[in-house]
Amino acid sequence: MTVFMNNINFKKEVSLSVEAAIAKTTEELSKIGFGILTRIDFHSKIKEKLGETISPVVILGACNPRFAYEAFKYNTDVTSLIPCNAVIRDLGHGKTSVEIAKATAMIATLGDKDMICMAEEIDGLMEKALEQIH
Repeated sequence: MTVFMNNINFKKEVSLSVEAAIAKTTEELSKIGFGILTRIDFHSKIKEKLGETISPVVILGACNPRFAYEAFKYNTDVTSLIPCNAVIRDLGHGKTSVEIAKATAMIATLGDKDMICMAEEIDGLMEKALEQIH
């Protein structure tokens, strides 16, 4: 399936369960040097805090130490943007959406043009990783 892109993320619909998509996303991100720092089961938190039920949504906080360190050296404000989020969302009917935040969109908020090249490199890696999830 095709990777779609908007202003804030790369997105792909796959025929995997949420847990299988999480495992595959974690595996593909690992191949490009990104580890998972956090996992938020958003749907569980909404149920716990508000008593509302939504379809499963899991947010994975991914980080590549080399890129994080390089970005930090350029501009310490980047720490507000770490980790990069990958969202796994149940669409129903056996479909799951895998969405990965665009580094260029996040870095643009800092207004630091020197960091855009690094963010573009990260975007390229993320898009390639997402292409491998199916």
